[in-house]
Amino acid sequence: MSTDKERILIAEDEESFVDAMTLGLTREGFEPIVATDGQRALDLFHETQPDCILLDVMLPKISGLDVCRQIRKESKVPIIIVTARSTELDTVLGLELGADDYVTKPFRMAELIARIRALLRRTTDSTERPSTDEEVLRYQGLTAYVDRHQVVVGDDEIKLPPKEFELLILFLRNPGKVLTRDLLVDRVWGHDYYGDTKTLDVHIKRLRTKIEPDPNNPTVLTTIRGVGYRLDLARE
Repeated sequence: MSTDKERILIAEDEESFVDAMTLGLTREGFEPIVATDGQRALDLFHETQPDCILLDVMLPKISGLDVCRQIRKESKVPIIIVTARSTELDTVLGLELGADDYVTKPFRMAELIARIRALLRRTTDSTERPSTDEEVLRYQGLTAYVDRHQVVVGDDEIKLPPKEFELLILFLRNPGKVLTRDLLVDRVWGHDYYGDTKTLDVHIKRLRTKIEPDPNNPTVLTTIRGVGYRLDLARE
Protein backbone atom coordinates (compact mmCIF):
# COMPACT_ATOMS: atom_id res chain seq x y z
CA MET A 1 0.00 0.00 0.00
CA SER A 2 1.41 3.40 -0.98
CA THR A 3 2.43 5.86 1.69
CA ASP A 4 2.75 9.09 -0.33
CA LYS A 5 -1.00 9.59 -0.79
CA GLU A 6 -3.43 10.67 1.91
CA ARG A 7 -5.61 7.73 2.87
CA ILE A 8 -9.37 8.17 3.10
CA LEU A 9 -11.33 5.41 4.82
CA ILE A 10 -14.79 5.04 3.27
CA ALA A 11 -17.16 3.30 5.68
CA GLU A 12 -20.22 2.81 3.48
CA ASP A 13 -22.38 -0.17 2.48
CA GLU A 14 -24.26 1.32 -0.48
CA GLU A 15 -22.42 0.18 -3.57
CA SER A 16 -23.36 3.19 -5.71
CA PHE A 17 -21.93 5.63 -3.16
CA VAL A 18 -18.83 3.49 -2.63
CA ASP A 19 -18.14 3.47 -6.36
CA ALA A 20 -18.70 7.21 -6.73
CA MET A 21 -16.54 8.13 -3.74
CA THR A 22 -13.78 5.71 -4.69
CA LEU A 23 -13.60 7.08 -8.22
CA GLY A 24 -13.79 10.72 -7.12
CA LEU A 25 -11.16 10.37 -4.40
CA THR A 26 -8.80 8.46 -6.68
CA ARG A 27 -9.09 11.16 -9.35
CA GLU A 28 -8.18 13.79 -6.73
CA GLY A 29 -5.02 11.94 -5.74
CA PHE A 30 -6.24 10.29 -2.55
CA GLU A 31 -5.96 6.62 -1.65
CA PRO A 32 -9.47 5.32 -0.83
CA ILE A 33 -9.88 2.36 1.53
CA VAL A 34 -13.33 0.76 1.70
CA ALA A 35 -15.16 -0.90 4.58
CA THR A 36 -18.75 -2.06 4.05
CA ASP A 37 -19.60 -2.69 7.69
CA GLY A 38 -18.76 -1.12 11.04
CA GLN A 39 -16.50 -3.88 12.30
CA ARG A 40 -14.44 -3.79 9.13
CA ALA A 41 -14.21 -0.01 9.43
CA LEU A 42 -12.69 -0.31 12.91
CA ASP A 43 -10.31 -3.03 11.73
CA LEU A 44 -9.14 -0.97 8.75
CA PHE A 45 -8.81 2.13 10.91
CA HIS A 46 -6.30 0.30 13.10
CA GLU A 47 -4.56 -1.40 10.17
CA THR A 48 -4.15 1.58 7.83
CA GLN A 49 -4.21 4.69 10.08
CA PRO A 50 -6.19 6.79 7.56
CA ASP A 51 -5.87 10.56 7.29
CA CYS A 52 -9.64 11.09 7.15
CA ILE A 53 -12.77 8.95 7.54
CA LEU A 54 -16.05 9.18 5.61
CA LEU A 55 -18.47 7.44 7.94
CA ASP A 56 -21.99 6.38 7.02
CA VAL A 57 -24.40 6.36 9.96
CA MET A 58 -26.28 3.21 8.92
CA LEU A 59 -23.70 0.43 8.77
CA PRO A 60 -24.14 -3.34 9.27
CA LYS A 61 -22.70 -5.11 12.35
CA ILE A 62 -21.66 -1.92 14.17
CA SER A 63 -23.42 1.39 13.53
CA GLY A 64 -21.53 4.41 12.27
CA LEU A 65 -22.27 6.22 15.52
CA ASP A 66 -20.66 3.44 17.54
CA VAL A 67 -17.69 3.40 15.19
CA CYS A 68 -17.29 7.15 15.69
CA ARG A 69 -17.49 6.71 19.46
CA GLN A 70 -14.81 4.01 19.45
CA ILE A 71 -12.42 5.93 17.19
CA ARG A 72 -12.73 9.12 19.22
CA LYS A 73 -11.55 7.27 22.32
CA GLU A 74 -8.12 6.91 20.74
CA SER A 75 -7.72 9.27 17.79
CA LYS A 76 -8.32 12.83 16.58
CA VAL A 77 -8.45 11.77 12.92
CA PRO A 78 -10.94 13.94 10.97
CA ILE A 79 -14.33 12.26 10.65
CA ILE A 80 -17.07 13.31 8.23
CA ILE A 81 -20.49 11.79 8.89
CA VAL A 82 -22.32 10.74 5.71
CA THR A 83 -26.06 10.49 6.21
CA ALA A 84 -29.45 10.63 4.49
CA ARG A 85 -31.53 13.78 4.82
CA SER A 86 -34.13 11.86 6.84
CA THR A 87 -31.68 11.02 9.63
CA GLU A 88 -31.04 14.50 11.04
CA LEU A 89 -31.05 13.19 14.61
CA ASP A 90 -28.26 10.75 13.76
CA THR A 91 -26.31 13.61 12.19
CA VAL A 92 -26.51 15.63 15.40
CA LEU A 93 -25.55 12.59 17.47
CA GLY A 94 -22.55 11.99 15.23
CA LEU A 95 -21.35 15.55 15.78
CA GLU A 96 -21.91 15.21 19.51
CA LEU A 97 -19.76 12.07 19.51
CA GLY A 98 -16.87 14.01 18.02
CA ALA A 99 -17.30 13.99 14.24
CA ASP A 100 -15.87 17.10 12.60
CA ASP A 101 -18.40 17.60 9.84
CA TYR A 102 -21.24 15.96 7.94
CA VAL A 103 -22.64 15.67 4.43
CA THR A 104 -26.10 14.54 3.40
CA LYS A 105 -26.92 12.17 0.57
CA PRO A 106 -27.05 12.85 -2.30
CA PHE A 107 -24.02 15.13 -2.26
CA ARG A 108 -21.81 16.77 -4.87
CA MET A 109 -18.40 15.15 -5.11
CA ALA A 110 -16.73 18.55 -5.47
CA GLU A 111 -18.24 19.64 -2.16
CA LEU A 112 -17.11 16.48 -0.38
CA ILE A 113 -13.57 16.86 -1.72
CA ALA A 114 -13.49 20.48 -0.58
CA ARG A 115 -14.53 19.52 2.94
CA ILE A 116 -11.94 16.74 3.10
CA ARG A 117 -9.17 19.08 1.96
CA ALA A 118 -10.22 21.76 4.46
CA LEU A 119 -10.09 19.29 7.36
CA LEU A 120 -6.78 17.80 6.25
CA ARG A 121 -5.27 21.26 5.83
CA ARG A 122 -6.26 22.32 9.34
CA THR A 123 -4.96 19.03 10.77
CA THR A 124 -1.62 19.55 9.02
CA ASP A 125 -1.38 23.17 10.15
CA SER A 126 -1.92 22.18 13.79
CA THR A 127 0.65 19.37 13.75
CA GLU A 128 3.32 21.34 11.89
CA ARG A 129 3.13 24.45 14.08
CA PRO A 130 6.61 25.19 15.52
CA SER A 131 7.11 24.05 19.09
CA THR A 132 7.56 26.90 21.58
CA ASP A 133 6.93 27.40 25.27
CA GLU A 134 3.49 25.93 25.89
CA GLU A 135 0.61 28.36 25.91
CA VAL A 136 -1.50 28.03 29.05
CA LEU A 137 -4.83 29.85 29.35
CA ARG A 138 -6.40 30.23 32.78
CA TYR A 139 -9.86 31.42 33.70
CA GLN A 140 -12.06 30.93 36.72
CA GLY A 141 -11.57 27.28 37.63
CA LEU A 142 -10.53 26.37 34.08
CA THR A 143 -7.02 25.77 32.71
CA ALA A 144 -6.26 24.96 29.06
CA TYR A 145 -2.86 23.61 28.01
CA VAL A 146 -2.82 24.36 24.30
CA ASP A 147 0.04 22.18 23.08
CA ARG A 148 -1.06 19.19 25.15
CA HIS A 149 -4.69 19.54 24.09
CA GLN A 150 -5.61 19.31 27.76
CA VAL A 151 -8.35 21.10 29.66
CA VAL A 152 -8.85 20.99 33.43
CA VAL A 153 -11.96 22.27 35.15
CA GLY A 154 -11.49 22.44 38.90
CA ASP A 155 -9.56 19.27 39.71
CA ASP A 156 -10.94 17.25 36.81
CA GLU A 157 -9.56 16.88 33.32
CA ILE A 158 -12.23 17.00 30.63
CA LYS A 159 -11.93 15.35 27.24
CA LEU A 160 -12.71 17.55 24.25
CA PRO A 161 -12.86 16.42 20.61
CA PRO A 162 -10.64 18.49 18.29
CA LYS A 163 -13.23 21.02 17.11
CA GLU A 164 -14.61 21.63 20.62
CA PHE A 165 -11.06 22.23 21.81
CA GLU A 166 -10.34 24.67 18.98
CA LEU A 167 -13.54 26.57 19.76
CA LEU A 168 -12.70 26.78 23.46
CA ILE A 169 -9.19 28.07 22.77
CA LEU A 170 -10.56 30.68 20.38
CA PHE A 171 -12.98 31.91 23.05
CA LEU A 172 -10.32 31.87 25.76
CA ARG A 173 -8.05 34.02 23.62
CA ASN A 174 -10.85 36.52 23.09
CA PRO A 175 -12.61 36.93 26.46
CA GLY A 176 -15.55 39.31 26.45
CA LYS A 177 -15.53 39.68 22.67
CA VAL A 178 -18.51 38.75 20.54
CA LEU A 179 -17.34 36.20 17.98
CA THR A 180 -19.65 36.00 15.00
CA ARG A 181 -20.86 32.68 13.69
CA ASP A 182 -19.08 33.29 10.38
CA LEU A 183 -15.80 34.02 12.16
CA LEU A 184 -16.07 30.89 14.31
CA VAL A 185 -16.79 28.67 11.31
CA ASP A 186 -13.98 30.30 9.33
CA ARG A 187 -11.39 29.95 12.11
CA VAL A 188 -12.30 26.40 13.19
CA TRP A 189 -13.59 24.74 10.00
CA GLY A 190 -11.80 26.87 7.40
CA HIS A 191 -12.81 29.67 5.04
CA ASP A 192 -13.73 27.17 2.34
CA TYR A 193 -16.17 25.25 4.55
CA TYR A 194 -19.27 24.29 2.53
CA GLY A 195 -21.63 23.21 5.30
CA ASP A 196 -24.26 25.08 7.30
CA THR A 197 -23.94 26.38 10.87
CA LYS A 198 -25.69 23.41 12.46
CA THR A 199 -22.26 21.88 13.00
CA LEU A 200 -21.16 24.96 14.97
CA ASP A 201 -24.35 24.96 17.08
CA VAL A 202 -23.92 21.31 18.06
CA HIS A 203 -20.28 21.82 19.04
CA ILE A 204 -21.18 24.86 21.15
CA LYS A 205 -23.92 22.83 22.84
CA ARG A 206 -21.52 20.01 23.63
CA LEU A 207 -18.84 22.40 24.87
CA ARG A 208 -21.34 23.98 27.23
CA THR A 209 -22.16 20.61 28.80
CA LYS A 210 -18.51 20.34 29.83
CA ILE A 211 -17.66 23.84 31.06
CA GLU A 212 -20.96 25.40 32.19
CA PRO A 213 -22.25 25.05 35.78
CA ASP A 214 -25.73 24.78 34.25
CA PRO A 215 -25.62 24.03 30.51
CA ASN A 216 -29.35 24.75 30.17
CA ASN A 217 -28.76 28.29 31.43
CA PRO A 218 -25.33 29.17 30.05
CA THR A 219 -23.38 31.93 31.77
CA VAL A 220 -19.93 31.12 30.36
CA LEU A 221 -20.59 30.89 26.62
CA THR A 222 -23.52 33.20 26.05
CA THR A 223 -25.49 33.55 22.84
CA ILE A 224 -25.68 36.97 21.24
CA ARG A 225 -28.84 36.53 19.24
CA GLY A 226 -28.46 37.04 15.54
CA VAL A 227 -24.69 37.58 15.83
CA GLY A 228 -22.74 34.80 17.52
CA TYR A 229 -21.32 33.86 20.93
CA ARG A 230 -19.26 35.46 23.68
CA LEU A 231 -17.12 34.09 26.48
CA ASP A 232 -18.32 35.85 29.63
CA LEU A 233 -16.04 34.04 32.06
CA ALA A 234 -13.79 36.58 33.83
CA ARG A 235 -10.07 36.03 33.49
CA GLU A 236 -8.10 35.17 36.60
